Amino acid sequence: MSSFEDADTEEMLTCLQMTVYHPGQQPNGIFQSIGFHKREKLPSREEVKFGRSSKVCNYTFQDRQVSRVQFSLQLFKKFGSSVLSFEIKNMSKKTSLIVDNRTLDFLHKVDLPDRCMIRFGDYQILMEKEDGVSLEFFETEFILSPRSLLQENDWPPQNPIPEYCHSVWFSPQSTSPMETDENEL
Repeated sequence: MSSFEDADTEEMLTCLQMTVYHPGQQPNGIFQSIGFHKREKLPSREEVKFGRSSKVCNYTFQDRQVSRVQFSLQLFKKFGSSVLSFEIKNMSKKTSLIVDNRTLDFLHKVDLPDRCMIRFGDYQILMEKEDGVSLEFFETEFILSPRSLLQENDWPPQNPIPEYCHSVWFSPQSTSPMETDENEL
C-alpha cells in the first residue's frame, strides 16, 4: 500500500471570496495587512473578525475610521442543510453596517446571502460564497478592486453612513422655502 492510498480523503472547502474597495486604498495603504489572491484555511468553529485591532481581528484595515472590531462572521449549518452558511454581525457602536440594502446597527446580525454587498463608511466588500463539503474548515480569499464595486456590479448607489448619523427631517409637501414671522415661533 502506498501513502497515497492511506491518505485522508481531501474534502472541498467552502470559500468566502471578498472583493474589497475603498477610494483611499492606494495612497493610504488601508489594505496593506491583507494577503490578496491567497486562500487562507480557517477552522469553521472560529468567529472571523474584521477591524483595525491586530490583537483581536483576523483581518485588519489600516484606518482610524474603522472600529477596533467592525464586524464578525460566524459559520453555521442551517437545519436540514449539508452546507455551511455565514452570518454577519455588526460589532461597531459608531457605524452601521449595510448588507445589500439592510442596515445593521450594533450587535445586529443577519444570514449572508451567497452573494452580497457589505458597506460601512467608504468601504465596499462584495462577498461571494463557493459551497464545499467540509464542515471542519473553510477558506477566505481577498481580491482588491481598482474601481467602485457599486458601479462595477450595478448595485443601487447609496451615500456612506457617517459616524453618529443623524437624520434631517423635512416636510415632503413643501418644495420651496417658507417665510415665517418671528412671532409665530
